[in-house]
Formats: sequence, structure tokens, C-alpha cells
Amino acid sequence: MSGGLELLCDSVKIHDVSVDPENGAGTLIMKDLLSWVRSNLIKERPEMFMKGDTVRPGVLVLVNDCDWELSGQLDTPLEEKDVVVFISTLHGG
Repeated sequence: MSGGLELLCDSVKIHDVSVDPENGAGTLIMKDLLSWVRSNLIKERPEMFMKGDTVRPGVLVLVNDCDWELSGQLDTPLEEKDVVVFISTLHGG
């Protein structure tokens, strides 16, 4: 979490987590991770991070340093040891 998003998670930037696929599915996908993050990491104002089932516009998502828009967005498969980064590109003034 970076760019101010860490403030939604008690100011913790780095989280080492283990998440199981939802509904017993075989492969964890970004949609599962986002749901888990909303339920387990976000401590306040989840609307600043998510809109519906996805991240709000202005939140850059990188999976292993690759923009998730190139890998399937919500359907991006995740594996053990993958690194997912959320960066807010919106800043107040």
C-alpha cells in the first residue's frame, strides 16, 4: 500500500498475507484478493480503496511489477510469493 492508501490500513505499508481462493476454487485471482483485503486489511473508509468489486479509479495495481491491466485485472491469477502493490495516484491539495 502506497501513495496514501497505507492510511486505510493503520499506516502499515507492507503486508505478508496468505489468502485462500474463494468458494473452494483452485486458483486465487485478484478479485478474491481484493475481497480479502477489504474484509481483513482496510480498517477505515473502504470506499477510498474500492468501488464495487474493483479498485477505485486512480489506484494503480501492480502484480510482480506488471500493471494488472496487462494481465487480466480482476481475473489475474495469483500464485504463492507473488507481490501485489496498490498505489494511489490521487492526492489532495
